[in-house]
Amino acid sequence: MIEGVERSADLRAGEHLPVLHRDEALVVVNKPSGLLVHRSPVDRHETRFALQLLRDQLGCRVYPVHRLDKGTSGALVFALDRASAATLAAAFAGRAVGKTYLAVVRGWPADAGAIEHPLVPLTDDYAPKSGPAREARTEFRTLGRTELALRVDRYPTSRYALVQLRPDTGRRHQLRRHLAHVSHPIIGDSTYGKGRHNRLFAERYGVRRLMLACVRLEFDHPRTGQRLEVAADPGPEFERLAREFAWQAATGAAVQCAADVSRASI
Repeated sequence: MIEGVERSADLRAGEHLPVLHRDEALVVVNKPSGLLVHRSPVDRHETRFALQLLRDQLGCRVYPVHRLDKGTSGALVFALDRASAATLAAAFAGRAVGKTYLAVVRGWPADAGAIEHPLVPLTDDYAPKSGPAREARTEFRTLGRTELALRVDRYPTSRYALVQLRPDTGRRHQLRRHLAHVSHPIIGDSTYGKGRHNRLFAERYGVRRLMLACVRLEFDHPRTGQRLEVAADPGPEFERLAREFAWQAATGAAVQCAADVSRASI
């Protein structure tokens, strides 16, 4: 059964992770969907990880400072020394990093707003831990909508949208859980989404991945303190759907829109 998520990464043996930024303290890469950041109980049979690929690619040790879900693509930061790693990890933990995502979701969200819904911590097997839920907040902005003359669920037509997401907190699976909570699950999400819609996008548009991408990161450089902004292309699936649904002239326009809004909100 096609679910359209957590499939193998686009990278193949001998290929390199696309480098978006590199200096003496850190490197930012564009992680493809389907690639784990490092070894994890999430997929005990996986043998390829962004950490090892980048280490071999650069020929030096790299230090992960945050994570993206296996199915999520986009900007991923690694430090090149322990001191920079500690500074960057503290920035991510302390909500000092601006993060902008693009997602394709089911339904038509409002033009803009915020999702404020506490989330119970998750373990590596995605089961809730015991203890109280923790505050979680996600800002969103709808960039485009489409309506298909297809009955996928209980309605005679099916609606989808391209949204920009900016998480104020960094809870595990926050964006995926928040969108599902407001009945706008992300396409390709087999854990929190709906299989019928995932299958439609897989069979009709060839989209077999979680449609969530980190397209922009903004943070203070660990050595200079200067604000660093790095943008990432969300991938060919976003570009394909943007053309198909006339959301933007091209995916690049959607990324630029997200970047402009992101800068304006700083």
